[in-house]
Amino acid sequence: MKSVKELSLEQKILKRLENTPICLKLANFLFEDEELQIMQEYANNVSIKRLGYNDHGPVHMRQVAANAIKMLNILHRSGIQTSLEAEEIGTFDDSMCAVIIAGLMHDLGMMIGRQGHEDMSALLAQPIIKRTLEHIFPDDLERRVIIKSLATEAIVGHMSSRKIHSIEAGIILIADGCDMTKGRARIPMSINTTPRVGDIHKYSANAINRIGIHHGQRKPIRIDIEMSGDVGFFQIEEVLLTKIDSSPAKQFVELYAGVADKEPKCYI
Repeated sequence: MKSVKELSLEQKILKRLENTPICLKLANFLFEDEELQIMQEYANNVSIKRLGYNDHGPVHMRQVAANAIKMLNILHRSGIQTSLEAEEIGTFDDSMCAVIIAGLMHDLGMMIGRQGHEDMSALLAQPIIKRTLEHIFPDDLERRVIIKSLATEAIVGHMSSRKIHSIEAGIILIADGCDMTKGRARIPMSINTTPRVGDIHKYSANAINRIGIHHGQRKPIRIDIEMSGDVGFFQIEEVLLTKIDSSPAKQFVELYAGVADKEPKCYI
């Protein structure tokens, strides 16, 4: 059974795809994939219960997909081409399909462990990507190859430990970094009450009240972060800014963050 949060995020994703029928069909197909659901849930079990990390399961992967879809739509409405469009090798829909796939599968490797999980995610995702694209594009092998390759780049590149080159992969990198609100930190904080090395990440994330993604004024995408305390700046500077700096989409993003009721700080 899917949680209320999962179902709510699925509806949000489908709403953002209502003008792209092919992408809508692909998202619905993935939401109905039983194996993918089980893999996402088990990845979360390993992340939280075995390793003591925060949410890396079905809710997080849906949230990253939702973030990425919103960002890609903003770029599209701003007249900015994706890498596939600029290279005249694919369409906006192709780029969006790759982003959806990557968002929903980028942390599957947490089923194995944290170290190198991005590479394991790509490996574990391949059979699901294959059957999904064969269902959506049964008569277009070239399209399937290109979308699979782009989605795989986005999956292996989401930790900013590997150089990526496409706008699409860069969007996934930033979208992943944007899922760091206190709701994502609450589960491991309630399980592990003994302080240990690395807990600053949990307490920092717990200070993030809200993250908004909107059309920007100076740049197409504006990210607004509201915090309950200054400790949240650690999460922004150590996690999100690192990912933005490594992203080929950095030039299209502006970032503002601040404690509630105070003037936000402009980072980029």
